[in-house]
Amino acid sequence: MSFVTRLQWFFKWRWGYYALAITIMAAVNLLMTVPPRMIGDTIDRIKVSSLTSAELSQTVMLLVGLSLLLYVLTYIWITTLFGNSALIEKLLRGRLLAHLTKMTPSFFQRNSTGQLMALATNDILAIGQTAGYGVMTLVNTLVGASVVIITMVTLINFKLMLAALIPLPFLAIVISKLGKQVRTRFLEAQASFGVMNDHALESISGIRVIRSYVQEDNDLNAFDKVTKQVMVKNQRVSILNALFQPLISLIVGVSYTIGIGYGSYLVFQDEITLGQLISFNIYLGMLIWPMISFGEFINVLQRGSASADRLDTSLKVEPDLKDTASPAKVDIPTSIEMKGLTFTYPTATQPSLVDVSFCLERGQTLGIVGRTGSGKSTLLKQLLRQYPVEQEKLFLAGHPVEQIAIDQVKRWVAYVPQEHLLLSKSIRDNIALGKPDATDAEIARAVEMASFTSDVEGMPEGLRTIVGENGVMLSGGQKQRLAIARALLIDSEILLLDDSLSAVDARTESRILHHIRLERAGKTTLISTHRLSAVSHANWILVLDEGRVVEEGTHEELMHIGGWYREQWDRQQMEASLEE
Repeated sequence: MSFVTRLQWFFKWRWGYYALAITIMAAVNLLMTVPPRMIGDTIDRIKVSSLTSAELSQTVMLLVGLSLLLYVLTYIWITTLFGNSALIEKLLRGRLLAHLTKMTPSFFQRNSTGQLMALATNDILAIGQTAGYGVMTLVNTLVGASVVIITMVTLINFKLMLAALIPLPFLAIVISKLGKQVRTRFLEAQASFGVMNDHALESISGIRVIRSYVQEDNDLNAFDKVTKQVMVKNQRVSILNALFQPLISLIVGVSYTIGIGYGSYLVFQDEITLGQLISFNIYLGMLIWPMISFGEFINVLQRGSASADRLDTSLKVEPDLKDTASPAKVDIPTSIEMKGLTFTYPTATQPSLVDVSFCLERGQTLGIVGRTGSGKSTLLKQLLRQYPVEQEKLFLAGHPVEQIAIDQVKRWVAYVPQEHLLLSKSIRDNIALGKPDATDAEIARAVEMASFTSDVEGMPEGLRTIVGENGVMLSGGQKQRLAIARALLIDSEILLLDDSLSAVDARTESRILHHIRLERAGKTTLISTHRLSAVSHANWILVLDEGRVVEEGTHEELMHIGGWYREQWDRQQMEASLEE
């Protein structure tokens, strides 16, 4: 089975626990055949008046003792088996998250957040149920039915057993066909659940925008359509599930009818005793659960297999970036150099960077300016190792970046993006994201460097103030300064500021840049911005247009050239003077 094949690593690892649980389950099924035999013998002895009160008491005590033993054994196999179920859910969620952390942005463009959440919740839960409840139903079906049937043949009557089991092949055929349909419909239901997750996430995260455009009713109507699709597809699964129980009950009823009718005939023919007929019907009742288990097993297996396929498909996606077999050993990025780098996003048809070149020594600052969409952010992202770059076009300390371990490059870089990710935790926890063991003094220093001190002091609980989901309690400028403090705290070799000062005023920007120049002396900084005053101090400035470098030089050299940079500088200075 594909389910077993996909999870063979887990079953091999935990085979001892499964063997113990299955062995105990088999023993329980075997012991459960004893009471019906004892009851049948007791009835036969009562019929012929050969049973004494002492023997009856002994039989009752044996039945009570056996019940207690079965209770203990059942408790052991349930905790053992379902412990494996909980463990595999934990391991798979860890594997999935570890896999997602290695994926590049192109993976998340192809896989929505809602679908990934469905994998981590519903799909892994279905796999866990198959590894626990599914194994239980399988063992109950095979072992339970086999033990009961063998007991009926050896202790009662072969002909009666064979007649009573005539309907079973029909059950197997019907359940097999229903199981295939359950798998198909369950896949559709899981996909629709992912779509619903996406819509819910977008509605919650964008609630302020929805309200500002008075679109609450429209969004509710759209969500109602999505949830209706989820309901309809889950109902289609439930309809098939509902067919299992009536079919089993019908076939069990037919078996009972055959057993009682034909069994009564055999009693009158003196081929079996009345006690044996009663024992046979008890055994036949014991076959009901294996029959139900068989239906449940097919149902659970199809769900688990469908979910395992979905999860396996995701886990098999290889990251776009991999380390080389023998990464170069570089302690410090003494320089950053691009040599005619051209870059195109995986889903784009036109390049976002074209023949970009520059060289930056350790301790220098590079400014990157240009019109909106000119490629400023894309240039910075080349240092984040999110996408593959052309071979031997980007160098760190003289080594091609593709020859340096990815984790090593990431440890060198602190990045402040345009869109700030803030956790629904305290301000302190958000600042210390990259350095959880930071001291209070280090946190306070990072807050001061980001000109965030007065804001924090004005918060209800200072650094312990909860910012809300994605910083909903903070203004745009506060979010930016918190993100800058987070980046400054780790004191990285390379600092990337991607238009990270756009929401602060000119004076605050000046103070932050002054602190950065002072505290990061000897370390490299790259700043992309629309406000040219943020890069006027830079050692080198690139002016981008449609991904190409159209001007470059120091602030003084670009002012002397008199191109786009000079024009924008004069305009921004005039606007600043008018505001004063």
